[in-house]
Amino acid sequence: MWVISYFMPSRNKQILDIAIPSIISNITVPLLGLVDVTIVGHLGSPTYIGAIAVGGMLFNMIYWIFGFLRMGTSGMTSQAFGRNDLDEVTRLLMRSTGVGLIIALALIALQYPVSKLAFALIDATPEVETYAHVYFSICIWGAPAVLGLYSMSGWFIGMQNSRYPMLVAITQNIINITASLVFVFLFGLKVEGVALGTLVAQYAGLFMAMYLWQRKYGKLYHRWQWHDFICRRAMARFFAVNRDIFLRTLCLVSVTVFFTSAGARQGDVVLAVNTLLMQLFTLFSYIMDGFAYAGEALGGRYYGAGNVSEFKDTTRKLFVWGCGIAALFTLLYAIGGQDFLGLLTNETSVIQASSTYYYWALAFPIAGFAAFLLDGLFIGTTSTNLMLRSMLIASISFFGIYYAAVDHIGNHALWMGFITYLALRGIMQLILGRRLLKGEWQSS
Repeated sequence: MWVISYFMPSRNKQILDIAIPSIISNITVPLLGLVDVTIVGHLGSPTYIGAIAVGGMLFNMIYWIFGFLRMGTSGMTSQAFGRNDLDEVTRLLMRSTGVGLIIALALIALQYPVSKLAFALIDATPEVETYAHVYFSICIWGAPAVLGLYSMSGWFIGMQNSRYPMLVAITQNIINITASLVFVFLFGLKVEGVALGTLVAQYAGLFMAMYLWQRKYGKLYHRWQWHDFICRRAMARFFAVNRDIFLRTLCLVSVTVFFTSAGARQGDVVLAVNTLLMQLFTLFSYIMDGFAYAGEALGGRYYGAGNVSEFKDTTRKLFVWGCGIAALFTLLYAIGGQDFLGLLTNETSVIQASSTYYYWALAFPIAGFAAFLLDGLFIGTTSTNLMLRSMLIASISFFGIYYAAVDHIGNHALWMGFITYLALRGIMQLILGRRLLKGEWQSS
C-alpha cells in the first residue's frame, strides 16, 4: 500500500494505487533507450549513437502501432473483473497473448521487407544505416517478449494491479544496464552488445511477468480452455475494439511524425526548439497516463459491474485530480520551465528562439488533461469507436489549421494546430460520450 493513499478517501486511494505505479512504469520507459545511448556514447564514435537512435526509433514506431494489445486487453479485462467473470478474464489473457504471438512471429518472418521499408523512410548515412541494421536484426527477435508484455501489462491493469507492470519495468532496466555493460565492456561487443542487452532485458521482463502471474493468479490456470480461444463472437468483439484503437493510434502517430518533419523543414533551430518544448509535453503525459490507466481499470470495473454511482464517482474524482495536476504543471512551467530547457541544452540560439514559442507549452496541461482521462475511461468501457471518431476530428483539425496558417505565421501554425488537436480530443469525447459519462448506459 502507498502510504500517501492511507490519508485519503477510499476512491482517491483506489485511483492513486493504480496511478502511482503506472507513473513510475512510464518514467522508466525512456530509460531503456537512454541507457543504450549512454553506453555507445562512450565507444568513441558518433556513428554508434546514430545507429542506436535510428534503431530505437524504428522499434518505437513499430511497437507503438501494436499498443492496442495493452489497451484493448485492459478495458475488456477490467469489465470482466467487474462482473466477477473469472472464465472470461482468463480467456482474455489467452486471446491477447495468442494474437500478440502471431503478430510477433509475423514481424520476425517479415523482418527483411519491414527493415527495408523502414530504412527507406529514414535519411541516414550509410555507416549509421549499417550499424542500425545490425541493431534491428538482433532486437527484432524480442518481438514475442515485447508484445507478450503488452498483453500481460494490460491484463494486470484490468485486474486493478498496476504494481506488477511497475516491478517488471524496474527489473527490465536493471537487467538491461547490467547485460549491456557486460556485453560491451567485458566481451568487447559494440552495437551488437547493446542490442543483445536489450534483447535479454525484454525476455527477462516477460519471464518476470509470467512468474508474477503464476504467483498471484496461478489458480486461474484450471480455467484455461484452448477451445475458448477461437470463439467467433468473442474474437469479433476483441478485434473490433482493437481495430478502433489501432486506427486511433495511426492518427496519433501521423500527427506526431508530421509535427517533427514539419519542424525540420523550417531549419535546425526550429526543429531543436520544437523538440525541447515537446519534452515538457512528454513529462506531463507520463503523469497523466498514470491517471488514464486508473480510468481504464476502475472505469471498466464499474462499467462491467453495471454500477453507475461508482462509475460516476470515479469519473468525478479523476477529473478533480486532472484539473489539479493541470493547474500545478501550468504553474511549474510558467515559473521554471525555461530554466528546465536550459538544463537540456546550452545552445544560446535555441534557448533564445524557444522564448518565441514558449507560451504554447504553457497550454499543454489545460488543453490536454481531459483527453488523457477520457481516453482511459473510453478504453475501460471499450467505447473505442467514440475515441476513434474524436481522434479523427482532432487530427483533421490539426492538419487543416497548419496548412491554413503556416504561410502566415510559420512555426506558430504547427503549435496552434497541436494545441487545438489536444483540446479537441477532450472536447469531442465529452460531446460524443456524454451519455456514457452520465451513466445512461445501464438503461440503454
